[in-house]
Amino acid sequence: MKITSLLQPELIKLELTSATKQGAIDELIDVLNVNERLHDVEKFRTAILAREAICSTGIGKGIAIPHSRDESIREVSIALGRSREGIDFQALDNGNVHLILLLAAPMSAGGVYLQALARLSRVLRNPQNRQKIMEADAEQLIIDILGGAD
Repeated sequence: MKITSLLQPELIKLELTSATKQGAIDELIDVLNVNERLHDVEKFRTAILAREAICSTGIGKGIAIPHSRDESIREVSIALGRSREGIDFQALDNGNVHLILLLAAPMSAGGVYLQALARLSRVLRNPQNRQKIMEADAEQLIIDILGGAD
């Protein structure tokens, strides 16, 4: 399983318009919905927000990986959003988040879901990868960066 098999150009939002955690999550849920990755938008939104209520998925270094497995999801997918200004995501390091990777998976995709979480964390720990993604001016370039690092 490669990250690039779960992330297509149409699932990338180069500049999030929201300045809030919930707004940014909503934008990425809308990206998944418009691209027909969800059976039930509200059910998925509830699942993501319930996960965030347990503990923020802002893992530090400007990254958040909100995630959920739920029956409301058609196929394992990643929606990526970028915020140059940063969003208060209640991250573990108390810093603003600039890259949000929303991971959605059906209940039956436990193995792929866990692999995707691990790979995203590993690739995004590298400061050069984060910097390249922040500087990318096209969706396909972001996919190429993630593919090269995966």
